Parts: sequence; C-alpha cells; structure tokens
Amino acid sequence: MEEQKLNSFRSQLLRLKTELENLSQSSSEQAKPVTLDQTSVGRLSRMDSIQGQQMAIELKRRRQSQLAKIKAALKRIDDGKYGFCLGCKNQINRHRLEFDPTHTLCVDCAEKI
Repeated sequence: MEEQKLNSFRSQLLRLKTELENLSQSSSEQAKPVTLDQTSVGRLSRMDSIQGQQMAIELKRRRQSQLAKIKAALKRIDDGKYGFCLGCKNQINRHRLEFDPTHTLCVDCAEKI
C-alpha cells in the first residue's frame, strides 16, 4: 500500500482513538453504581437509573473493544502488515478499509467466518 494512503489511515485511526478516549472520560460518571436512597428517588426512577447504568457499562465495553482494534491496526501499520488479511494474507480491498480501517479480514475470509 502506498505511503500516502497509509498515512491517511493512520490519521483516521488516531482521530477515532482520540474521540473514543474523550467519550470514555466524559461518560464514566454514568457507569457508577446507582444509589438506592428511597427518600430521594422513586422506584421507577431507580429502575431507569439502573437501566441507564447498564447501558453505560455496555457502551464502555464496546468502546474498549473498538480501542483495542484501533491500537492493533496502528501496530500493523507500524509493522508494515496493515491492509493484509490475517486469514489468507492477501491485500484487503481499499474500499473495505476506508469503510472501517480496523478490518483484519478480506471479504472472502470474513464471509467464511
């Protein structure tokens, strides 16, 4: 893959990484345990709070998973292995990487899984 395109993917991945890290910091308050003070919050409000907390925890897990994929993609760029399928070792279609720069498999290998 040409150097200019690799730099473009690196910039995109770094931008995504920064956005996810900023979102993680700003939403960490929502994942904290819900206090069960019945004098200040009614039963339905507590249930809403618990549901909101669980959603925040799942979002945090998904962000961490996406961050791991981004870091792995950046490492593959540094190692000169970016853009090659981990299954068949062929080059991944550029349009597939433009859609999601963290892809590790070509279309054929992804369909097999």
